[in-house]
Amino acid sequence: NVVIYARYSCDNQREESIEGQIRECKQYAEEMIIIGEYIDRAFSAKTDNRPEFQKMINDSYSKKFQAIVVLEVGRFARNRYDSARYKTILKKNMVEVISATEVISKGAEGLF
Repeated sequence: NVVIYARYSCDNQREESIEGQIRECKQYAEEMIIIGEYIDRAFSAKTDNRPEFQKMINDSYSKKFQAIVVLEVGRFARNRYDSARYKTILKKNMVEVISATEVISKGAEGLF
């Protein structure tokens, strides 16, 4: 089971960006079971103060999904500290972050 996380920032993107991200993530995950979507509209990834992002992290404790599919790593987090912090939490919850367009290392460097 996987979920999709999509986000656009308030400065240079629009609602259509979400539709494109969701479409590409669904194409990537076509052989996976998608059980939900978390969408933050007009929130920068420079901060972790994003309501749907925080809900997704909290929901990861329930073990209902094993992966989060994002279009690219920058949709998840732009801040290296936040990226490492939340990927560590997710790893403890046995949840992997998967990019539909990029390869994420399984080693320690993948946390950043």
